[in-house]
Amino acid sequence: MTLSSFQRRAFLAGGVSLLASPAIAQGTRVPVRVGNIPVIGAAPIFVVDHEGWARQAGLDLTLTTFQSGPHAIQALASGTLDVYVAGIAPLGVARSRGVDVKVVAATASGENVFVAVPRLATHFAPGVAPAEAFKRYRAASGKPARLATQPAGSVPNTTLQYWLWEVIKASRDDVEIVAMGIDATQQAVLADAVEGATVREPALSIIQKANPGIKLVEVGDKLFPGQPGTVVGVSGAFIAKHPAAVQSLVDALVRAGDLLTRDPDKAAPAVAANLAKGIVDIEIIKTALKSPATKFVIDPREVIAPSKAMEAYQVKLGSLKEAAPLDDLFDVRFFEKVRRPG
Repeated sequence: MTLSSFQRRAFLAGGVSLLASPAIAQGTRVPVRVGNIPVIGAAPIFVVDHEGWARQAGLDLTLTTFQSGPHAIQALASGTLDVYVAGIAPLGVARSRGVDVKVVAATASGENVFVAVPRLATHFAPGVAPAEAFKRYRAASGKPARLATQPAGSVPNTTLQYWLWEVIKASRDDVEIVAMGIDATQQAVLADAVEGATVREPALSIIQKANPGIKLVEVGDKLFPGQPGTVVGVSGAFIAKHPAAVQSLVDALVRAGDLLTRDPDKAAPAVAANLAKGIVDIEIIKTALKSPATKFVIDPREVIAPSKAMEAYQVKLGSLKEAAPLDDLFDVRFFEKVRRPG
């Protein structure tokens, strides 16, 4: 994990002093309904919440967990959420269907990795191409490898299909994609109910600790170049009504991204409090924060180009009817305001 040039400058100059924004009117509290998915990539919002930075800025966050981005989008579209912290791919679909939402920040990229359980992993031997490994598994077992991922239209699903069909050129006879929620994917891998899966942290650290025979086959940027990941989308209505609140939230996310990148061990309790809720050991969270599947990126501009590439591939897959102008999905002015000292 590396600090962005701005994060380094901010840290060296005292960090938060550069992140001031127009304050919400004194004495005013703004309720903010946040929908998030339970992955390390959403850690910046967990840090913002746990460290009290949102409360200090006059924001009262309420976090609700969803098992996939498409499920969170449904809540955003229905008006029961103000902020969406999940994968970028469902937002393009949502915009094409008239949902008024803007991406004001990113949180992570390259999150989804591909893992194989031992019976499939044995075929991923040195010098064996991935497509050949799947072919050998099918020849040995008499059935295609079942690969778990999230629903169609999600980043994990799109990423997996891109890797299978475009990168390694796997035969469609050799694999079967099985869509399920994030927790169900983790459980399916641990229960040997599937042969492989796309997972994100902390699932990667959890399953490899439980079964060291589970192999990390490929990392995120190799599955999909520049793989865009978790972003922060805000409803158009909320932005129009509470622009100062949105600015304060983005300021706090930059601060959180700096802490997570600079000192993940210090940030771990805040992540564990929201993500693990006492179920996952703090050491697992620390491992996950330092994982090759973890790269925190707050600048929304860094994910625009790969998001356009992912949208184009969604059109090819049929999960999106036509490409929408994604520049209109991003509202970078809040991040750009944070980046200006004073």
